[in-house]
Amino acid sequence: MTVDVDSPAESGARRGSGAVFAPLYRQIKQLLVASLEQGEWKPGELIPSELELAHRFQVSQGTVRKAVDELAAANLLVRRQGKGTFVATHHEPRAQFRFLRIVPDAGEAVPAESRFLECRRLKAPAEIARQLQLKTGDPVVYVRRLLFLSGKPVVLDDIWLPGALFKGLTSERLARYHGPLYGLFESEFDTRMIRAQEQLRAVAADATVARLLQVPKDSPLLLVDRVSFSYGDRPVEVRRGLCVTTAHHYRNALY
Repeated sequence: MTVDVDSPAESGARRGSGAVFAPLYRQIKQLLVASLEQGEWKPGELIPSELELAHRFQVSQGTVRKAVDELAAANLLVRRQGKGTFVATHHEPRAQFRFLRIVPDAGEAVPAESRFLECRRLKAPAEIARQLQLKTGDPVVYVRRLLFLSGKPVVLDDIWLPGALFKGLTSERLARYHGPLYGLFESEFDTRMIRAQEQLRAVAADATVARLLQVPKDSPLLLVDRVSFSYGDRPVEVRRGLCVTTAHHYRNALY
């Protein structure tokens, strides 16, 4: 496959004054993302070298490097010194903390342990359907789980997933799985979470939530509403997390 290798000026002139020009490295980036989405390179696999990709797309190695740099910055690819560039995977420990932002006030972040309380198929409520770009009443998979940090329940998650993408997800399957949930979605349902949008607010624990999180009723909790997206900016998860913050906080980095 080849791409337009004209200069920006030449390409802009050829496409007309009203066209929007994409820099060459952005075109290469889009082609690489398309290859990832189509499964040409699986999560964790080594992708071709920059020189091989430059030959494939008939562009300079520097152009490929800039495209790969952006994909690495977006956590789609991972560079490993002396080994090459690999497709990022949710099974890597560092990837788990990219989406789990609840960390202890003191000490290092530790992997969370999951206890799944419920998994069933249901008809999508209107708001969930809207966020997943489905029709109201379309099938979704609903999962409720507790996350334990250092042996204590810290997060209660309510999760909704498109039923068509997660047909084989059952309580039995979740009970047998002992890795990161996004790793399961990636390896067994061919769905990789690329990015997420979150909204935060303070709420009070009702009686059911207080019992599950082992806190007094009406205790303050942090509510994290998340929509996660896969390739092509396709929403594939709605998650509502209630977090205990007496010994933990939500950590983010702004650039």
